[in-house]
Amino acid sequence: MVLHDSKGNFLWQSFDSPTDTLLVGQTLRADGPSKLVSRLSEANNNDRPYSLVMEPKGLAMYYKSPNSPRPMLYWSSTEWFTIEKGSLTNLTLTSRPDTDEGFLYYLTFLYFATNPISSSNRNMAFSRYNNTLSYLRLGIDGNLRFYTYNPNVQGMAWELVYTFLNRGSMEGECQLPGRCGNFGLCEDSQCVACPTKNGLAGWSKDCEAKKVTSCKSSEFGYYKLEGVDHFTIKYTRGDGGTKQSDCESKCTKDCKCTSYFYHTGDSRCWIAYDLKTLMRVGNSTHLAYIKTPNM
Repeated sequence: MVLHDSKGNFLWQSFDSPTDTLLVGQTLRADGPSKLVSRLSEANNNDRPYSLVMEPKGLAMYYKSPNSPRPMLYWSSTEWFTIEKGSLTNLTLTSRPDTDEGFLYYLTFLYFATNPISSSNRNMAFSRYNNTLSYLRLGIDGNLRFYTYNPNVQGMAWELVYTFLNRGSMEGECQLPGRCGNFGLCEDSQCVACPTKNGLAGWSKDCEAKKVTSCKSSEFGYYKLEGVDHFTIKYTRGDGGTKQSDCESKCTKDCKCTSYFYHTGDSRCWIAYDLKTLMRVGNSTHLAYIKTPNM
């Protein structure tokens, strides 16, 4: 869509304002549209709480919870690329052939920074045919996927060529906030249990933590889960040098706090306002304490 004034002068085009999708040739800019926001559903274009944001040092994905004072980080591009000097000014999705292997075409992030030494590119996905007709979409589940048009296929010619968070990628689906609905324990990209104060039950979409409606500490308590992390922990530092009792006290005094997470190895504390997907980890010193009403 292109907008002109009465004299035919160019004013605006939709290509410069990506929504949930970035086409080949489209750009995220520090001084312009700098993020993608997912849709509410396939049929509803209203904004959903997931976003991909271009930040000074790289890309980040956030979940905006109605219960949290600020969006919660659940993915960062630090393992793909990061800007060591300066800050990102723009990032463009490009398609380019492999000069050594002529039958391969890469989908690449071409990015520029205020310090030229940090400007570079990062291959993200590839196909064995010309992938100029491709796009990156932030899905309604908060995951990022590359799609490309295969001219050699009839019917369903748009092919999924790469998913950022899945079992075969650098990070699994357990990193997705909503992978296990409102509450659930995730392992190897699968929802494996519904935590309760009486132990682990079988998971279903109806799994919910019991709501605490009172702010009085005498009317609620906590139950402990071992070897568990919140989906935000990998990319946030929490509060270091904190006693477990102080971490609990912080959650107890905050009526909106639903749980707290504590690493005994380095005395680090995280406060959570939304549970969603909990990640099973192999380290028993990673503890979760779920707030629950006294019955």
